[in-house]
Amino acid sequence: MILTLALTAPAMAIAPRLSWAGHSLPPEFRRQLEHDANAPIFGNPDGDATLIEFFDYNCQFCRAMMPVVDAVLGADPGLRMVMREWPVFGEGSVFAARAALASRKQGRYADFHRALMSQKPRAERASVLRVARSMGLDTQQLQRDMGGPEIAQHIQQSNALAEAMGLVGTPTFIAGSDSRFGAISSTELAELVAASRGN
Repeated sequence: MILTLALTAPAMAIAPRLSWAGHSLPPEFRRQLEHDANAPIFGNPDGDATLIEFFDYNCQFCRAMMPVVDAVLGADPGLRMVMREWPVFGEGSVFAARAALASRKQGRYADFHRALMSQKPRAERASVLRVARSMGLDTQQLQRDMGGPEIAQHIQQSNALAEAMGLVGTPTFIAGSDSRFGAISSTELAELVAASRGN
């Protein structure tokens, strides 16, 4: 179900509104989505708007959205973006997500994330470690750090949040009480963020 929808989502697909869209999220739920200390942050950490992305390194639409996300981040200095690693495409995706999260220990998450999103091969153990080596990451340390409890916790939290909201696949973007699923334009992504500022 998740895999089929994520694989077949057409370019420019828009998600059905989530069941809670148009209603205020419960405060605890919003805190878990927007302020999980164990989730990487892009953009302005003190921004006045928060965008959350649930993604997988083996999702072709997630890869296509990387330059769109970067364009929106570059154009909006008040945007804070929460990255939710949600590996739904098998063992290679899980390995990539764990490696990306572990790269935080070496201060390279943002660079490694973009490099993994930019690679052409499927994300598997060998291709992920090849990208890591090409960036000068200590791959032995990376693999040791992948076993940290905070890594498993982040992925478990992503799964729990996705299930609670009934997410259908990757990429899913959430801002305020609205969401979009699939590859969308920079204009629509910016409009999603702008609308959330009124929530």
